[in-house]
Amino acid sequence: MTTRDHLLPVYAPPEEVFVRGEGVWLETDRGERYLDFIAGIAVNALGHAHPKLVSALTDQAGKLWHLSNMFRVAGAERLSAKYCAASFADVVFFTNSGTEAIEGSLKLVRKFHSANGQPERIDIIGFDGSFHGRSYAAINASGNPSYLDGFGPKLPGYIQCKFGDLEAVKAAAEAPTFAGILIEPVQGEGGVRAGSDEFLRGLRKLCDEKGALLVFDEVQCGTGRTGKLWAHEWVGITPDVMALAKGVGGGFPLGAFLATKEAAKGMAFGVHGSTYGGNPLAMAVGEAAFDEISKPEFLEHVRAISSHFGQSLEGLKDRHPELILEVRGKGLLRGLKLSTPPKPLQQAARERKLLVGVAGENVLRFAPPLIVEEGHIAQAIDTLDAVFNAVHAEAAA
Repeated sequence: MTTRDHLLPVYAPPEEVFVRGEGVWLETDRGERYLDFIAGIAVNALGHAHPKLVSALTDQAGKLWHLSNMFRVAGAERLSAKYCAASFADVVFFTNSGTEAIEGSLKLVRKFHSANGQPERIDIIGFDGSFHGRSYAAINASGNPSYLDGFGPKLPGYIQCKFGDLEAVKAAAEAPTFAGILIEPVQGEGGVRAGSDEFLRGLRKLCDEKGALLVFDEVQCGTGRTGKLWAHEWVGITPDVMALAKGVGGGFPLGAFLATKEAAKGMAFGVHGSTYGGNPLAMAVGEAAFDEISKPEFLEHVRAISSHFGQSLEGLKDRHPELILEVRGKGLLRGLKLSTPPKPLQQAARERKLLVGVAGENVLRFAPPLIVEEGHIAQAIDTLDAVFNAVHAEAAA
């Protein structure tokens, strides 16, 4: 029996020890089976142990694991071409995580203005409730006081506005040091809040007017999670830069930031790098994941099942109006804003063998694998019904 005694105590997981997974299911060392509706926080987009990802990894593992970027990696060249063909971007830089993708995106924004002879333009506007990772720059870009506490002075050049408040952003953008905007089209940690089309289009227009760069953090909401390959496709605009991770590797550590050639003009030889980024193992799995998720019929499935899931959550809200205040999110990144703290309900769901997440503003969060079917949704809704009924019964006792 293992213990957590020698792990840095920055996490507080429950006691279950999962040892295998298949599709939307996880199994513990005791043989107990759980329905997974959080998928490693939107990471296992194709579920657990997807045969095509297993095959890609196994095949590559017998050939070549690592080279570093001293040498060409054929898989990186192929996958970058696929990303660009399926997006607004001209260039890609591969990372190992979403935090690294954000870090590179932030550097790119400032380097763009420096290359244009305006190095004083360093201010990046972010939003309340945002989450962009745990590096020093990322926590400053988010501005969450709890993430900043104890880590020294705040970095200069990071400004937070209220999510959805276009007028506040316009006011902040009047500064001559304004460089760009960083936003999640659908927030995850901040309470599963989707930016309105009007708001996101307003940000695009503002950046165009000010010669600034618009960065979309699609680490959680991208890669098919909303029913389109990229979440911003619903709005009909494109960013200058986009950060990706989570679902792009289907569970294997992989991230990337994509940009137009113009936005990336300052990122010349020697400006940025990564020892492991774009390694052959990650590229093999990433390419297999992209090939599956980008299929039109796969995305059509996500859209159809998302609609069904949304309707099911609305039905749940109708049955428990005193507990559920709002259904939030988009696609298969959904949340229930509750009138009570969500942690006890998350625990109660887990005790009934359903795994879900939590987020800010008292939100119960769902990010199931994109391969989820109606039967799985019905089971999850039945479990949540039982959890909420138990709350009613306890309140009435």
